[in-house]
Amino acid sequence: MDFEFYKQLFLKMPEGTTSIDYVMEKASGPHFSGLHTPTATSASSSAFSDATAPRQPFVIGVSGGTASGKTTVCDMIIQQLHDHRVVLVNQDSFYRGLNSEELKRVHEYNFDHPDAFDTEQLLDCVQKLKSGQSVQVPIYDFKLHRRSSDSFRQVNASDVIILEGILVFHDQRVRNLMNMKIFVDADADVRLARRIRRDTVERSRDVNSVLEQYAKFVKPAFDDFVLPSKKYADVIIPRGGDNHVAIDLIVQHIRTKLGQHDLCKIYPNVNVIQSTFQIRGMHTLIRDRDISKHDFVFYSDRLIRLVVEHGLGHLPFTEKQVVTPTATFYTGVDFCKKLCGVSIVRSGESMENALRACCKGIKIGKILIHREGDDGKQLIYEKLPNDISERHVLLLDPVLATGNSANHAIELLIQKGVPQSHIIFLNLISAPEGIHCVCTRFPSLKIVTSEIDVALNEEFRVIPGLGEFGDRYFGTDD
Repeated sequence: MDFEFYKQLFLKMPEGTTSIDYVMEKASGPHFSGLHTPTATSASSSAFSDATAPRQPFVIGVSGGTASGKTTVCDMIIQQLHDHRVVLVNQDSFYRGLNSEELKRVHEYNFDHPDAFDTEQLLDCVQKLKSGQSVQVPIYDFKLHRRSSDSFRQVNASDVIILEGILVFHDQRVRNLMNMKIFVDADADVRLARRIRRDTVERSRDVNSVLEQYAKFVKPAFDDFVLPSKKYADVIIPRGGDNHVAIDLIVQHIRTKLGQHDLCKIYPNVNVIQSTFQIRGMHTLIRDRDISKHDFVFYSDRLIRLVVEHGLGHLPFTEKQVVTPTATFYTGVDFCKKLCGVSIVRSGESMENALRACCKGIKIGKILIHREGDDGKQLIYEKLPNDISERHVLLLDPVLATGNSANHAIELLIQKGVPQSHIIFLNLISAPEGIHCVCTRFPSLKIVTSEIDVALNEEFRVIPGLGEFGDRYFGTDD
């Protein structure tokens, strides 16, 4: 889901959505993480009915003159993004196959002209990859000047798509699909030397034919088509793959974009810990309905520990200087001393051990929210530290669903004198509706989560979600 989708959705939600007086589930019925709101049904069913589409990948276009170092730059980006799924699509794969007449006069054929490429097929390929579909990329034989008729390269949906070629900036429709455009710049003599080496070694051509083709087609095409497209680049890399500083900065920017969920652009107080294959692997395990209780608890605890550690990083620190065993000074920071945890019973209690493991001797309070009878009366049990108003509070609940139970807990903390800005809400997964519900009412607190899921379904369950967390964790789901 994109930024505008969330923005329009939340602007249209009725004001009552954030009220704490919505009807909650019966205590005798199944407990869903978060209190149910009657308005959430229409919001989730209408606005999120098509929300199961995968998040769009980050598309990078890499252009430049022949043998400028484009492939080297692409390889270096891929190596540094090793913890993300990255796919490289070469424009050269989309050369049109030559017919018999063109093959007879192959030395007169201009392979550097835009008409030499099947841009329509390239466009269709990138559009399908952006929508999460797998594609079959043609395999072009540079010796026979035709495509392989019986084999293709299977390319699957990825986090990052790199589109590389001398003329990938030429067509505006292709440019419009890119999130970042990079132009690799290199001296003309260097490019010619590389071209001669490549074509003679890899494509079995003699030096004279390479020079003739360069003078007749390659250089004029560079001047007419490639160089003018340089103005469309967001980043220009001089010296190609030798410019490690530029590539490091590009990779850092890509990582920032990949790690930032669309909701984080709306609510800057929402923090999603950076995803890695380890984190995604653990989410895959705990979301599996067939996992054993022992493994569910084990991998949930690992994820909870990561969330807690990340949440602690948002606490204020003071500078502190110590003397090391080598009798030298080390300037570091001192942990926040006035801190406590508060778990929302009962799922939140699953996060207490991780908090105690990170913060020795920490005080932990409890809040219980449920309903009784049919009048919607909400009963709250609380046992909190007496000096909680003087502390920073880590509020614990593994699943943020509708957000209404969280709102009740936060409201209680504020009534006890805790400033909004001193509350950090920690959870494993969050629904967009819950984030909106909490952040619109309490914009100064922070939310730290490991993943933002798609939506709530008609039963107010987070989807794809992980089921009833408390029952699965404490073994009461049988």
